[in-house]
Amino acid sequence: MPNGRYSLHDTHDHVLLGEERFSCAPGPAGWRYVSKTYAPDGRVLGTVDLTLDSRARPLRMELRAGGWQVRGGAVDGVAWVRADVADPAGEQAVEGHDRAHGFTGRSPGFLVATARLLRLREGASARVRLVTFTEPVLAPRTFDQGWLLEGVETHTTDSGPLVVERYQVADLETGEQQVVHLAGDVVLAAGGVELEELESPPNPWPAEFGYGEGADG
Repeated sequence: MPNGRYSLHDTHDHVLLGEERFSCAPGPAGWRYVSKTYAPDGRVLGTVDLTLDSRARPLRMELRAGGWQVRGGAVDGVAWVRADVADPAGEQAVEGHDRAHGFTGRSPGFLVATARLLRLREGASARVRLVTFTEPVLAPRTFDQGWLLEGVETHTTDSGPLVVERYQVADLETGEQQVVHLAGDVVLAAGGVELEELESPPNPWPAEFGYGEGADG
């Protein structure tokens, strides 16, 4: 089970925003990613708990940030409930639904989830509709992303071959682009994201998860 630490930076002026400590691993349901994000002064900013099914769809997702909590999953698209943490009875909770393919957010775990959902072959591209939750209040926003798997390279390491995929990812609403380097179930680098520590090698994406079969329609 890889455990590691990402540093998070502003994509425009590269100011350090904080760090995310994470662990991830395949499991009986599919794949799970758990993380906690910290500000530079050590304050806890938020948490992510994401479980994907065997087709890399969001079986269960829970976010916490800024006094808010979002729980969601794949239900005829995706559905979620956003609530104030100070309202444990959920009397003011708001439900949402969208015919999107999945969720995304600032956490690098969502990049892994989207890449595996698309299952692109080298040179292939796809368009995907996602719901993101804007921190710190976790307000939902739906948008389209374009993904292109530019190349795949194999690197020799002390623990064996490391297969690294390079994606071009674009927000089709704003035109903002980033390059994502992905190995197994760990993001090595992306826009505003750097992998600083990793205690064990990434998990290869299991063949039963459908990797390499092409994106769903």
